[in-house]
Amino acid sequence: MIALRQDVIMSQTERDRPSVLRAARERTRAEITREILDAARRHLATDGASGLSLRAIARELGVSSSAVYGYVASRDELLTRLIVAAYDTLGSAAETQEAAVDREDLAGRWAAACDAVRGWALANPNEYALIYGTPVPGYIAPAATIAPAARVSSVLLGILRDIAAGRLAPATAEDDVPPDDREALAPARSIVGPEVPDALLHQGLMAWAALFGTVSFELFGQLHGIIGEQPGDREAYFAESVRRWAAQLGITPAGTAPAARKPTRPLEPA
Repeated sequence: MIALRQDVIMSQTERDRPSVLRAARERTRAEITREILDAARRHLATDGASGLSLRAIARELGVSSSAVYGYVASRDELLTRLIVAAYDTLGSAAETQEAAVDREDLAGRWAAACDAVRGWALANPNEYALIYGTPVPGYIAPAATIAPAARVSSVLLGILRDIAAGRLAPATAEDDVPPDDREALAPARSIVGPEVPDALLHQGLMAWAALFGTVSFELFGQLHGIIGEQPGDREAYFAESVRRWAAQLGITPAGTAPAARKPTRPLEPA
């Protein structure tokens, strides 16, 4: 009986050994890939995205170029991995900060999402420049980048849906867009659904573009000599910009869309 039990244990061990070895190889591969990506991020800071070179990364890591190519097939694949990782970390930051705010506090949720974008950009300027800066010559982003890139905008669309679910400001509820603009909004409309009015969708996209434009201006030095550089100046300017964008969307500081004005009763003749 003991011998039989030992045979069973040895047989089980033999069966488990391939999976253990496979798991070890996968961990090793993941660690080496992480080292390659970390080195690539350092090269982003010194050489820019267009200057990325697998050979240079191999030299930094002290391995042959062929060894690096065993983990990353090409410069474009390396760029794609960096871009996907950047979009995912930015999206995660926006999702986490926005989700921490009470669902009824629309102004707070909008401010949290905006602050997350700016905070991540200032902490990761090279990755921000990779995904929102000058396109890399010759690189065409594959479909694998679409879903990660949509994570941040999905936070905005969620806020727009909740604005539309409440009472809209009169300027938003009664506004309309011309047919050619409605046609131009079709791709966004297919994502957000019919519950968000065209005017609110357009205003939301305008606010989102203004957010990234403002962050890019600050990050790329375009606010020098325009906005003060004393401690708190940039933060004050950004906070007021966020508040004004929210107002354009019909969000009040209290966190809800402003109630529609009651029609005034005409004066009766005396």
